[in-house]
Amino acid sequence: MSKNISLDEIKKFWPEKAPNINIVQKYVRKYEKEKIVIKYGGNVLIDRNVFNNFISDINVLNKLGLSIIVVHGGGPRIKRELDKKKIVSKFINGLRITDKNIIDTVEEVLIDFNKDIVSSLKKLGSEATSFHTKTKNIIEVKPERKELGFVGIPSKINDSFIHNALSKNIIPIIAPLGLGEHNQTYNINGDTAASAIAKKLKSRRLILMTNVEGVYDDQKKLISEIKPFDLENLIKSKVVQGGMIPKIENCVDAVQNGVRGVVILDGRKPHSILHEIFSDTGSGTLIRE
Repeated sequence: MSKNISLDEIKKFWPEKAPNINIVQKYVRKYEKEKIVIKYGGNVLIDRNVFNNFISDINVLNKLGLSIIVVHGGGPRIKRELDKKKIVSKFINGLRITDKNIIDTVEEVLIDFNKDIVSSLKKLGSEATSFHTKTKNIIEVKPERKELGFVGIPSKINDSFIHNALSKNIIPIIAPLGLGEHNQTYNINGDTAASAIAKKLKSRRLILMTNVEGVYDDQKKLISEIKPFDLENLIKSKVVQGGMIPKIENCVDAVQNGVRGVVILDGRKPHSILHEIFSDTGSGTLIRE
């Protein structure tokens, strides 16, 4: 829910090395009735300087009155905690088998990180609220595959809590957790959770912050914009491989189901979100029809 904001007001909180402040109002008008889902994940989760930069940028977007929804991951933090507890993970095709012991740790780590994001935003003056399995759960899930244990796929997004928060200029901070039968907690891939929420909200943008610049072509050059069909060809020709494949598949699914555009960008770069939203050149790779 955007608001009219003067240039003098913007100058009070606009960071150095961010895009040209004189064109900010144009983009605020562009997104004033839109929703932007931002997924914060990958190895960028570990570096506290990157985290603080991310929090600062989200605070700027909130002060501008944009409707921002944050979905966070937690893989590296989960691994660190499981290692501390000497719990050994087994994987099937890159997905962690999640038994009762592991899901309890996963839930604990993700909720703790969720609270960290909320409290960090509040310190800067932005109101934020937690969404996870212990409070305001919005994701209902079905098991992904029996052999994976408590790993789920979103089957329903209850978005009324999100709309209610946004109407008050409060930022929803959503953990990639959901409840299945008998209120059992399930872990969800962060990109999958963010994509499901963006589709439900028909968001203008889904921004995936990660530790790569975006999608590269066969010459290892960054692609600034690409269509889903061309992306699928990059997978077929094995230019896109490994962990990028499920990420790309989530992007294509989102774009083909109501999301206007998906962006993969490097969350380690200062103000990469601001450069994406407040410039024509953007940041990273934009995927749209």
